Amino acid sequence: MSRRKTELNAEGFTVKATLKNAVVVGPRASRVFHECPAKPSTFRKYYEREELPIAVKHENRGNSIAWKVDVETLDYHHYLPLFFDGLTETAFPYELFARQGIHDMLDRGGPKILPVIPQLIMPIRNALNTRNHQVMCTTMKVLQHLVMSADKVGEALVPYFRQILTVFNLFKNNRSTESCFSPSGRQNTHLIFSPGLLFPRSPPPTGDIYQTITSCRNPSAITIRDEWEKRRAKREMEEDIA
Repeated sequence: MSRRKTELNAEGFTVKATLKNAVVVGPRASRVFHECPAKPSTFRKYYEREELPIAVKHENRGNSIAWKVDVETLDYHHYLPLFFDGLTETAFPYELFARQGIHDMLDRGGPKILPVIPQLIMPIRNALNTRNHQVMCTTMKVLQHLVMSADKVGEALVPYFRQILTVFNLFKNNRSTESCFSPSGRQNTHLIFSPGLLFPRSPPPTGDIYQTITSCRNPSAITIRDEWEKRRAKREMEEDIA
């Protein structure tokens, strides 16, 4: 009988591993950074059933979306979470519709956006949990736009930092994810995993808020507070000049 047939695979630090013919098997490779394929989104199902008021608009500079209704008349409690659900999509035309639809709704939503924030957290988490480079870049740009879209949106997102920033912590040292190209491939946007830059209009962290951020990212307390204060001072200066 060959030696290979008598070898016994065993896990480390077990009684079986002490046997003469035991071969200790190493630990399984961590898949924490591997992409997690997402299931077809609810957004895709609505589009395929033609229940979304959008269509593809072909232009010389590229494809865009054409709204069949006025964006300002939409029910944001229904449509905005639905479009956010489409952030997990990477195939055309679902990715285009979800991404551009969100930006259009954020541009014209005004006071309708703030009450919908709690409904957006789960779709945002689902998108980030895919670990897909394209999806994460798109989601970060959407988050930045979301914060700037209406008053107090940044403040409303603070209680959800623990759910949002945890995924960023995994990729904080991944330089390739900090650089994201626009859909056209011409514009390179640098995205830094920092609460003060990702959420520029959020209030400076104090108390429970600060503990939440440090538990997610474990950065220096001085760095976080200084970052927020600098951006707030810059914003106030710009408002005074205007």
